Amino acid sequence: MQIELLDTFLDLAETRSFHRTSDRLGITQSTVSSRVTALEQAVGSRLFDRSRAGTDLTAEGKRFEPHARALRHEWNEARRRIQIPQGAAHLVRLGIQNDLAALYLGDWMTGFRQALPEAAFYIEPDYSNQMCADLLTGILDFAVMFSPKPHPDLHFESVGDVAYRMVSTDTGRLAEVTPERFVFAHFSPAFEEMHRQLTPGLAGAAVSVGQSASVVSLLMAMGGSGYVLEKTAEALTAGGFRLVADAPVLRQPVFAALHIRHRIAPLHRRLAQLVARHLA
Repeated sequence: MQIELLDTFLDLAETRSFHRTSDRLGITQSTVSSRVTALEQAVGSRLFDRSRAGTDLTAEGKRFEPHARALRHEWNEARRRIQIPQGAAHLVRLGIQNDLAALYLGDWMTGFRQALPEAAFYIEPDYSNQMCADLLTGILDFAVMFSPKPHPDLHFESVGDVAYRMVSTDTGRLAEVTPERFVFAHFSPAFEEMHRQLTPGLAGAAVSVGQSASVVSLLMAMGGSGYVLEKTAEALTAGGFRLVADAPVLRQPVFAALHIRHRIAPLHRRLAQLVARHLA
């Protein structure tokens, strides 16, 4: 069976629209239809009902959906397992939240290599939504992220949190920080909501970014105030920035994420424990 048939089926099961699936996969609607027909012929059942109201899974389609997800995951894992670098017993593909990679990856990887010397690692800094998608398809084995996206095939667990502190080129007092000179941070939906609730007067800032390093770059170039990772704040205050000491500390929860079938696998459990230890 061609893996493209499963990809098309699963996307259509999500969008319930031949038009949207064709746009998302970059193929024509007729190709979507032909792939669905080919898959239905292969499994021997009709998988979708089409009507003016839209496209819905049939009873058979609903039963097939979890198997399709598992088949796609197994296929991608199988492709990767035969591409292990020479001399390694395992290839572990790791995703890490973009905002954490620059400051934490070195320490984490040192711990990973010491605990798992027989493993080779492929590391992909990314955002939570994409890492969840890659875990589902088997492109990633394990990820550290800010925003879990609930899914029956994914397992998430809290491994700690990271602190963000406000720094400024202008002032050390929150009352003197103005929206005109503020870079608003939206590192995750939860962080953005917390930020708005605890510093409502700054929510109208003209500039808003989703990465601590980008906040630093903007403040270095334009001056002003903004939230950065606590480790970054320590370095900046040693270099001329001021810590806005009375601004609330914003803490972003961090989660380990993996496919549900790996939930009790020793290697994946070890990775989660190592991340939690570093964040403790």
